[in-house]
Amino acid sequence: MNILVLNSGSSSLKYKLFSVDKEEVIAYGLVERIGMPGGLGKITHQVQREQNGKYQAEDEISNHQKALRMVLNLLTDAQWGVLRDLHEINGIGHRVLHGGEYFKASIRISPEDVAKMEELIELGPLHMPANIMGIKACAELMPGVPQVAVFDTAFHQTMPKKAFLYAIPYDFYEKHRVRRYGFHGTSHRYVSHQAATILGRPLTDLKMITAHLGNGSSLAAIDGGKVIDTSMGLTPLEGLVMGTRSGDLDPAIVPFIGQKLNLTPEEADAVLNKKSGFLGMTGYSDMRDIQRERKAGNNRAQEAYDLFIYRITKYIGSYLVALKGLDVLVFTAGIGENDWQARADICRELEFLGVKMDYAKNENLRGEEAILSCADSKVTIMLIPTNEELVIARDTMALI
Repeated sequence: MNILVLNSGSSSLKYKLFSVDKEEVIAYGLVERIGMPGGLGKITHQVQREQNGKYQAEDEISNHQKALRMVLNLLTDAQWGVLRDLHEINGIGHRVLHGGEYFKASIRISPEDVAKMEELIELGPLHMPANIMGIKACAELMPGVPQVAVFDTAFHQTMPKKAFLYAIPYDFYEKHRVRRYGFHGTSHRYVSHQAATILGRPLTDLKMITAHLGNGSSLAAIDGGKVIDTSMGLTPLEGLVMGTRSGDLDPAIVPFIGQKLNLTPEEADAVLNKKSGFLGMTGYSDMRDIQRERKAGNNRAQEAYDLFIYRITKYIGSYLVALKGLDVLVFTAGIGENDWQARADICRELEFLGVKMDYAKNENLRGEEAILSCADSKVTIMLIPTNEELVIARDTMALI
């Protein structure tokens, strides 16, 4: 069975074609600069079996439907294809940003579901329109092929009200759906299940904190396989310090800077989402640049890094209280998987809790599943590369 997994961004389309029976990726790629005025779009396509080279091309790519048509043509191409025809695609799985309170699990998509997703655009205005465009493009180009939506927010919908409500007028929640939703749920779900599998223990027996640390970062407190709290909120802006996002801040800062700098609400929102975090503090948004700069004596880079580590450990401390203990701490995503120094510095701050990392084993380890704790550590520390696309492929197969 072949499942096509799509992740539609505002100007991009990532894809992977899975042979789900063996859980193997057989082709994958990225379409960039979709609908960008005054420039050409770009597609990069690679077949898993091909070790030498990849297909790249530039063209005018006006919308997601044209981008998808290019992808489908490549998947059936005589040279670069892996399928005889499109009938060999048995299902399509979509990563969808926001499920609101409508969608608490993955779904097989119906027209009624698409209408509900459109109601949620106001909760995810940067991502939801592109997600929906991807679904509609597939319906037009591959009519009759079942489609599945896997929501970034769904895994977090087990949170109790005391964790997801904000202390604002209750009408804001009842009428306008203002509450904590959380994101990166597909990643948190994958690594938590994988951790239990590696340890050979039932997920229902474990108290776990999963740390998805990348350009966007979030933590989740998971008790017996169910999320009881997470760091992102109504939007992905809340929580940890990130590449371009501020994370937690005093809400009064928004009107304050708006008045001082004569910014509209939309402009203030753009500052906090796109010009803050590491970028706002240092001029660099990538942790690799932050590490290089702080080692070269850049004080701002050191301050940004210290804030990043502090915010993570402060959240972990609060989640220990919420969980009433901790069995497993998992690192994943770009920084979590590849920055051994950040992992070490986080764990050093937690040593007083009996968290003992094997620092020699951790050093220079990147992108490999591993247990990083000492034998006498009270908490098992793990590195698990995330695989959101595989979760989407599995859910799609199960639902079709």
